[in-house]
Amino acid sequence: MRVKIEMDASLAEDEVLIRCRELTEEITAIQRAVCDTANASEKFTFYKGNTEYYLMLNEILFFETDGSGISAHTKADAYQTRYKLYELEDILPGFFMRVSKSTILNTNHIYSINRNLTSSSAVAFYNTHKQVYVSRYYYKPLISKLEEKRLHQ
Repeated sequence: MRVKIEMDASLAEDEVLIRCRELTEEITAIQRAVCDTANASEKFTFYKGNTEYYLMLNEILFFETDGSGISAHTKADAYQTRYKLYELEDILPGFFMRVSKSTILNTNHIYSINRNLTSSSAVAFYNTHKQVYVSRYYYKPLISKLEEKRLHQ
């Protein structure tokens, strides 16, 4: 496979073109990686009280439902978002994953998973005390996703 970069200062915005003979798993993985990288630096609007905050998606550890709506958690803080969880599932990059009825997490920030065979497993994140729980239903898909990421790095 050849990789080629062409620079054109006249372009209105950057463009990534993948040219292939057929759509293979490898090409699909490359497309997903490019999209995830581009979307990681995308800024979302979050709220706390009357203040709007503009954060990059790669700063978010997880989204969860609470009494007042959907919260987006960073290492040090929590913000509100106006999206519903099912809407977030559709618009978030592939490194986010639903892990329970009430939680979507950023798989890039997972530090450890404390597996519990009879109930939910606890996920810890790098450099923070925050954690979320993965339901039994989502445990195997999460492990598969983490394994897939490890193999493609």
